Amino acid sequence: MARKLANTVLKNEEQRDEVLKRVKRAEGQIAGVIRMLEDGRSCEEVVHQMSAVGKAMNTAAITLIAASLEECILDKKSNNPEQRERLQKLFLGLA
Repeated sequence: MARKLANTVLKNEEQRDEVLKRVKRAEGQIAGVIRMLEDGRSCEEVVHQMSAVGKAMNTAAITLIAASLEECILDKKSNNPEQRERLQKLFLGLA
């Protein structure tokens, strides 16, 4: 059951669940990287898996920011220049 967060940027539960699913997938990939390192797997294999973790987290972050921007645009009360600038900086930080 999803917790209700009173002051969250992302209010849409479906979108929040999608981001959470992606982060949990990355968590599993990180556990895999740890096992690979402990098992002495090749550098190439480990780096390949690390790259997949990075891509999963970037996709989760972009999904979260896109959904937040959508909510910002749809919710006129929170549609202010400071919030837009903050979200834009987050997005550009991923570039």
